[in-house]
Amino acid sequence: MALAVRGCSLAFIFIIMWLLIKAKIDVCKRGDVTVKPSHVILLGSAVNISCSLKPKQGCSHYSSFNRLILYRFDRRINFHHGHSLSSQVTDLPLGTTLFVCKLACVNSDEIRICGAEISVGVAPEQPQNLSCIQKGEQGTVACTWDRGRDTHLYSEYTLQLSGPKNLTWQKQCKDYYCDHLDLGINLTPESPESSFTAKVTVINSLGSSSSFPSTFTFLDIVRPLPPWDIRIEFQNASVSRCTLQWQDEGLVLLNRLRYRPNDSESWNMVDVTNAKGKHDLLDLKPFTEYEFQISSKLHLYKGSWSDWSESLRTQTPEEEPTGMLDVWYMKQHIDYNRQQISLFWKNLSVSEARGKILHYRVTLQEVRGGKAPFQNITGHTSWTWIVPRTGNWAVAVSAANSKGSSPPTRINITNLCGAGLLAPRQVSADSGGMDYIVVTWEPPRRAPSAVQEYVVEWRELRPGGDILPPLNWLRSPPYNVSALISENIKPYICYEIRVYALSGDQGGCSSILGNSKHKAPLSGPHINAITEEKGSILISWNSIPAQEQMGCILNYRIYWKERNSNSQPRLCEIPYRVSQNSHPINSLQPRVTYVLWMTALTAAGESSQGNEREFCLQGKANWEVFVAPSVCIAIVMVGIFSMRYFRQKVFVLLSALRPQWCSKEIPDPANSTWAKKYPIVEERTQLPLDRVLTGWPTPEEPEPLVINEVLHQVTPIFRHPPHSYWPEKRRGVQGHHTSEEDAVRSASSPPPQRALPAERGQPVDLYRVLRSRGPGAMPGNPASPLAVLPDDYLPTHEGYLPSRLDEALTDRLAELEPQHISLSVFPSSSFHPLTFSCGEKLTLDRLKMGCDSLML
Repeated sequence: MALAVRGCSLAFIFIIMWLLIKAKIDVCKRGDVTVKPSHVILLGSAVNISCSLKPKQGCSHYSSFNRLILYRFDRRINFHHGHSLSSQVTDLPLGTTLFVCKLACVNSDEIRICGAEISVGVAPEQPQNLSCIQKGEQGTVACTWDRGRDTHLYSEYTLQLSGPKNLTWQKQCKDYYCDHLDLGINLTPESPESSFTAKVTVINSLGSSSSFPSTFTFLDIVRPLPPWDIRIEFQNASVSRCTLQWQDEGLVLLNRLRYRPNDSESWNMVDVTNAKGKHDLLDLKPFTEYEFQISSKLHLYKGSWSDWSESLRTQTPEEEPTGMLDVWYMKQHIDYNRQQISLFWKNLSVSEARGKILHYRVTLQEVRGGKAPFQNITGHTSWTWIVPRTGNWAVAVSAANSKGSSPPTRINITNLCGAGLLAPRQVSADSGGMDYIVVTWEPPRRAPSAVQEYVVEWRELRPGGDILPPLNWLRSPPYNVSALISENIKPYICYEIRVYALSGDQGGCSSILGNSKHKAPLSGPHINAITEEKGSILISWNSIPAQEQMGCILNYRIYWKERNSNSQPRLCEIPYRVSQNSHPINSLQPRVTYVLWMTALTAAGESSQGNEREFCLQGKANWEVFVAPSVCIAIVMVGIFSMRYFRQKVFVLLSALRPQWCSKEIPDPANSTWAKKYPIVEERTQLPLDRVLTGWPTPEEPEPLVINEVLHQVTPIFRHPPHSYWPEKRRGVQGHHTSEEDAVRSASSPPPQRALPAERGQPVDLYRVLRSRGPGAMPGNPASPLAVLPDDYLPTHEGYLPSRLDEALTDRLAELEPQHISLSVFPSSSFHPLTFSCGEKLTLDRLKMGCDSLML
């Protein structure tokens, strides 16, 4: 079975070799390519390349038909007609160049004949800096060297080590880039002073070279292994007594230690001899995390240091704090007898805290007061308390860790801005970059020498917020008038900056707004209300959110214009103030609808406009516009109405313009139940004419007209045509149209022109009709047609007087009748009997008539 497998393997190898040979034969079966002087040449040398066809491998028996072409890679460099071609090539580059010879026949593709590779290189340089090293007592010898420049040719390196007793070790490296070799042997410390010699030789097709011999001893080349198992011990949990321990190889004589705090980049170095794996450290800081590393060496002067050990990181124990807190405060009035004191302090540095701060102790006490101090323990860096406004107060703050407390910081609470003479002048805040602001100021004008210290305070500006942002501050000596603030500074955020000048228990301050980087605000203020106040408007708005302000706002702008107007809007620019959220405008016209909006400006530009609001001022016009015309009109009216003629004309005009439905009609006596059911004996009384004409004085209640005559029959009276009417002085009532029944009676019984008196012995009429005059009627003219009323109907609207009055009274009244002016928009018609929509009709027993009712 084994023989069969072996036979198959040999057969397989034979087939592979045959295929390779056949492939090479097939590649150059038509001809050969020769290179002289060699396929490997020195840089800058020339080479001859020849191409020849084998017999019967051309295009035809005539050589002129054979065209041989020589290619350098894919570029044609020469051609020739015949059975052979020869060409000389120069200036070949370093490396390998491929040449190919091809045959071109008529009307056929080019045929590959054969090819050759030419390698161009240089002779090897002498290896330099040969050095050997053995890592650890049990390691092997490895050597390294510098090859020099690249030869671009296949090279062979040989490392040879010779020792005592003619011992020789040798190893080769066949690589283009060989620069190190490991001999794989171990040198022992049995003969530490024995010498060894190392040499490296390189050979290629163009030459060879050897390095200088390197001679060394065991102690020279052996590098110890790095120390291991590093640890540190603190005795009595104190940083003042700590020991660093480690493990080393047995022959190590010298050690070096390096250590540093984790937040530092520089190392502290310590060299120790015969340490035997132990060393005491005395300068470590409490409560600090350190990094430790150790290296070893076998001899003080010979050999090399080991690599650094792996790092040991540990934290030292705590100690009592030594630093003092930086304390600042803010005082605010609550009411007339209380004030709020807010204290702030910064954390101690690690070197000052010397441990983990567990809490802070705050003591607030009235100076020269008998009251017990206020004390509190807090884990925060701020504290607030409310105390009376009377008296002077002092505070003390200290920090405590597990080992003890720091010295307390004591300060007196004073009015930091109370002394105006100490206020710094010309405070400015300039952008210094993305994350810092440069604040500058000038000393107080009157007391610059009294300043003991400057304090620069800043906090993020958040108008309208319930929670105040964190407070930051730094202290500056009195000779310094500038500060760079960078703590908690962010771009596009506005900060309120205050500069305090302190002198004993007094202080003065100045403030300014500043930002590290700014751009135009992202939005404008939102108008939430517009109210009218005494002819002007008050605009109220919401502050722009802090994240949209993009820096410190310098001004607000209020724009307004008339609605649907294409004119440019007017504007009002308001300097920005932190607490401002409203502003009045008094230049709007009444009863005009305006559109208003707002924008905000930073040093980088103006924001987009906020929301739009419409408003129309409803206030009265300016009183000065109406006072002068009103006074003039009043004077003219008084002058006109002082003349009796104009008063009468105006009264007549107003009586004519009074609408019909506003007239007061005279009650109809005919509708009185008392007049119909009971006879009345007329008491004949004479009514003086002069009294009728002049009018009686109006008593508080006019005397009733007493009628004694019994009414048995009403004599038909004559009525004016519908277009005639009698205007009354106080009523101004026009007549109404007669009913259909009245019109029929008038047509069937034509009335006489004048009512005739009743015969003696017969009851006479109680009233005599006072005839109205038309526009063309004259007193006593009987030509006007009259209408006949029913027998039981007494005239009510034409006016009437007792029948015993003399005709002279009628004529006299007619002369006093004013001229009628027909200006009413209501139609003229006969008067109907007085009726009421509700209740009973007016009866004669309720009627009271004074003589003044007959006057016009």
